[in-house]
Amino acid sequence: MLKIGLTGNIGCGKSSVSNELKKHGIEIIDADIISREIYEYEDMLEKIKKYFPSAIKNSKVDRKELGKIVFSDRDKLELLNKLTHTKIKEVVLERLKEADEKKQIAVLDAALLCEAAFDDMVDKLVVVYCKDSEQLKRVVLRDAISEEEALKRINSQMSQMEKVKRADYVIDNSSTLDDLKKNTEKLLEEIKKWKYEYGGI
Repeated sequence: MLKIGLTGNIGCGKSSVSNELKKHGIEIIDADIISREIYEYEDMLEKIKKYFPSAIKNSKVDRKELGKIVFSDRDKLELLNKLTHTKIKEVVLERLKEADEKKQIAVLDAALLCEAAFDDMVDKLVVVYCKDSEQLKRVVLRDAISEEEALKRINSQMSQMEKVKRADYVIDNSSTLDDLKKNTEKLLEEIKKWKYEYGGI
């Protein structure tokens, strides 16, 4: 099975590309959804209680409160990432194994794919990026937060250009949704070539 990693920093449109690929019948394993689901696992809940007790409300993880804690403290963010990435990787590997039994192609959609070193699980890496000014504007509008808060979130991730350097394929999403759809169509043509490389038909 051809395994493709899809990543892009906050506000760059990675999810829009993922949605377009899904419309074409490609199996999507969404690590960002998994990253929310893991807080329901008992072992993760216990770890959050231990290290971030103020983020527990009514015996559940308050992800908004947890975000406030870690985005203002790099050490705490690193600790949370270390705790979550191990669990996410465990679940992702399970999902990839399930997909391998029924699909020729699977896309691992993950915002922190490079930061979490998940790129060692994929054959090809696709990076979606956009101009920094456009990224900031989108994050402020989407999350209804200040520019200062948006910059904290943006700066908590690996730089866009570092990810672009690692990519096998790059999509510039600085423009319109129509342009993004056209660029995704080009990506699909590239995926067809990759599939032949990896023994697909």
